[in-house]
Amino acid sequence: MDVDVVVIGTGQAGVPLATRLAAAGKRVLVAERGEPGGTCINTGCTPTKTMIASARAAHVARTAGRLGVHARDVSVDFAAVVARKDAIVRSWREGVVQQLGAAGDRLTFVRGHARFVGERQVEVAGERHRGEVVVVNVGARPAVPRILGLETVAWLDNARAMALAELPEHLVVLGGGFIGCELGQMFRRLGSRVTVVDGAPHLLAREDADVSEAIEKVFRGEGIDLALGATASRVSESSGRVRVSLSNGREVEGSHLLVAVGRVPNTDDLGCDAAGIDRDARGFVVVDDHYESSARGVFAVGDATPQPQFTHTSWDDHRILFDGLMGRSQRGRGDRVIPNVVFTDPQVAGVGLTEKEARARGVPFEMATMPFGDIARAVEVDETAGLMKVLVDPRTERILGATLVGAEAGELLHVFVVLMQAGAPARAIVDAEMVHPTFAEGLQGLLMRLGRYALS
Repeated sequence: MDVDVVVIGTGQAGVPLATRLAAAGKRVLVAERGEPGGTCINTGCTPTKTMIASARAAHVARTAGRLGVHARDVSVDFAAVVARKDAIVRSWREGVVQQLGAAGDRLTFVRGHARFVGERQVEVAGERHRGEVVVVNVGARPAVPRILGLETVAWLDNARAMALAELPEHLVVLGGGFIGCELGQMFRRLGSRVTVVDGAPHLLAREDADVSEAIEKVFRGEGIDLALGATASRVSESSGRVRVSLSNGREVEGSHLLVAVGRVPNTDDLGCDAAGIDRDARGFVVVDDHYESSARGVFAVGDATPQPQFTHTSWDDHRILFDGLMGRSQRGRGDRVIPNVVFTDPQVAGVGLTEKEARARGVPFEMATMPFGDIARAVEVDETAGLMKVLVDPRTERILGATLVGAEAGELLHVFVVLMQAGAPARAIVDAEMVHPTFAEGLQGLLMRLGRYALS
């Protein structure tokens, strides 16, 4: 079948792009081999944040004594936690199917594994289809590290960890990044013992050391064992126990092993060679600033491209590509600010340059830091853990980057995101009248620790 656009994958870029193109009069074919909705709905944002909410509720109940409230006999019904997660995932997944169906007869949804068989030609479920435009939105999957003995162990990835029927007695987590930190703290709060292993000297290794140390302090305070600066060299399983041998000679034993060391794109079985689509050394589709690959008319969006693997980035991809395909704009993918949030508690949120990145690049900056506990609201609600950092261009006063560790840091970060996207100076926050008592007024206090904004 010949169509205007073939979209491979129903992730956070593919679905809105396909439905909007169909609404604009294009004939669209959408192919999906897995569950509709991509990583975010099925194994990423939706299930993890749903279970993290349950874990936080348990933690707040257990620690409410700090606020003069005493809850007794706090227990976790793990089966109910998982069932709630499954129900929400199912609801969002059904919503995707309904969204595709609502596009009418201009959109055809085909279940099956799509592979390129030629120039802008794909085969799905035994049938061939050609599109004037083909969009690759195939996402990514957990990376499998080369560790001696791993193939002999029933290890978990993030999806399998959230599908467990029973709470792990002792979860050993390989990887101190986004997934490892979020799930590690979640299972600890639900009642598991947890050990996090990472070869870097700190969790969230991209961050500045003081930022990582802030979340490490919280983790240790909650009883999470951190084995940092050492990699896993061998794993084995005996009598239902998993043993992990580390490069520093230490051995960690647990009931379950979660491997969270990164993700790889789902492009190895896509037939890229048949279509003339170039991939980089890690398997990501190489695209230009307008998402076009080396094959004319073939575009790639989302986690299959070499960019930050965030749902919001994928969704933004669809907006930029849609405008480009419809001739509405020539805005490129490089012309945007990409924020990130680690949904630990407290959250770790960042946008733009970190301090160490700015120094490595030789970028001039003025910097202010402030403990999160200096915010009045944080003291009043007893959420004082964390810190805030901001980097400002000394010439233009524009925000170069900001990192926040604290309660609702992901919400607070958007003040800086909008300011950076607009190219507005930091003084816009300094001169604003902030409501007291709020967390947001802490951002003003942070900037006023810069000499140029200090009250005289």
